[in-house]
Amino acid sequence: MYKIIDLFSGCGGLSLGFELAGYKTLLGIDNDKAAVDTFVKNHKGSIGLSTDITEITGEEIKKIVGHTNIDVVIGGPPCQGMSLAGPRKLHDPRNKLYLSFIRIVQELQPKAFVIENVPGIVSLFKGAIKDSILEEFQKMGYNVKYQLLNSADFGVPQIRKRVFFVGIKKGETFSFPEPKIFYENDWITAEDATNDLPLLENSLGNEIEHYTGEPQNDYQRYCRKNSQEIHNHLATKHTEQTIKIISLVPEGGNYKNLPEEFKGKRNFNVAWTRYHSKRPTLTIDTGHRHHFHYKANRVPTVRENARFQSFPDDFIFYGNKTQQYRQVGNAVPPLLAKAIAEQLIKYLN
Repeated sequence: MYKIIDLFSGCGGLSLGFELAGYKTLLGIDNDKAAVDTFVKNHKGSIGLSTDITEITGEEIKKIVGHTNIDVVIGGPPCQGMSLAGPRKLHDPRNKLYLSFIRIVQELQPKAFVIENVPGIVSLFKGAIKDSILEEFQKMGYNVKYQLLNSADFGVPQIRKRVFFVGIKKGETFSFPEPKIFYENDWITAEDATNDLPLLENSLGNEIEHYTGEPQNDYQRYCRKNSQEIHNHLATKHTEQTIKIISLVPEGGNYKNLPEEFKGKRNFNVAWTRYHSKRPTLTIDTGHRHHFHYKANRVPTVRENARFQSFPDDFIFYGNKTQQYRQVGNAVPPLLAKAIAEQLIKYLN
């Protein structure tokens, strides 16, 4: 069984995908305490560390995991400095989080690494940041490949495009997995993902809810495989005016569909967006104020967002509601991570 550590782990969507592919998670590191709490409670037998990653060394990590072999280092380092750093300035101090990922890989020398990030990193400064990342890892002896993937192509009911860098130590060049779903018409929809959950139209719900019937498709069977009940399915209490405005937005519509008197309330790109039941959702973000349920006049619950991200129902989120929404929104969709992890096994043997 290959062993991984997850840097900038958040609640652990990326590492959960690796576990679904048969890997063992040894350690998750993040500075968000609530996310680390969720990580530890859902990654049985793993260690969670809430700390500043710039302060931790590879040697300390080895001690924490008991000097066990670490086969793969994975993570999604934030890149706040990237947009400020200027061409070829990967070593700008504002990029210390990214540099910490590179440094830890250098100190641990795993067989492989996987980085997830926003698509913009590839084109930023005419590709200078991306080129610097490739160069740093190639100097360490890693054969690195990167590719933009859309989670909807891999059985996730959400259109979420992210770039992945995969490096193999002194090995072949990684070939990314082929999409599991080739045609948009076959993507899993918002309705496919959640219509077995209580709609909560006239109720805010309870801490523990129950399914409304048997699973109706393979995706719901996957989500419910190890779960007999529903957690994190509490609706948000909206004002009467907010409910009225939401009710005026058709499926797949947004603020542009509203009467003039309401358009100015929020009038940016995704404001007042109602998901379409027959399509995947838009990218789940860390807030929960601008996207609405395809049928009910409310924002999706944490559990509905978790379904849209492809978390199974036995993965429970901890912390307050705002923290839970942030954890879900920041995560890598587990089924997308699983596809990469399964492909990577071919290069680790």
